[in-house]
Amino acid sequence: PLGDERPRSGSRRSRPSRQERRIAAGLRRGDTSALHALYDEHASMVFGYLQRVLGNRATAEDVLQQVFTEVWRRGEQYDPDRASLSTWVMTIARSRAIDEMRRHIPEPRDPTTMPEVGQEAETEAMAERFRLGRLISILPPDEAEVLRLRFYEELTQTEIAARTGIALGTVKTRMVRALERTMRVLTVPSAM
Repeated sequence: PLGDERPRSGSRRSRPSRQERRIAAGLRRGDTSALHALYDEHASMVFGYLQRVLGNRATAEDVLQQVFTEVWRRGEQYDPDRASLSTWVMTIARSRAIDEMRRHIPEPRDPTTMPEVGQEAETEAMAERFRLGRLISILPPDEAEVLRLRFYEELTQTEIAARTGIALGTVKTRMVRALERTMRVLTVPSAM
């Protein structure tokens, strides 16, 4: 079962966080608040992965529901000493995406060509990209644009100014304002 998978050889599983242990214990007890906490933390990452793999928002939403239903049903199997919550949930998501593709995509598709999610570092990097995307989505468009160019396209402030035709000083001001807003959001969890 998915909860019994061990990290791949060569990778080191860091000790589970207190939050992971709390959620794992809650899932084993059938505590719905543990499922809500898990959903709040990982749903956007899972949804982004499913949408990218399945190519359809509505289908990704349906499969997202299936993933968290399975997480709830199998919560007692999750072992935080064997895999992080994100790895466990993303493994379930990948399996459900493969099932969905087999059911609804007319031409066969090799599941080995799907993006892997098993490596802990890759899964965490994916989670960070989706968290950043969520933060950027709440910014005013002019500030969001400079952060997108900086963090997704890795442009310098000078390159952003050249690409957009915006004065360098304005680019710097927008970036500072955007970073200040995101820091305020990060320090007030209910703001997201």
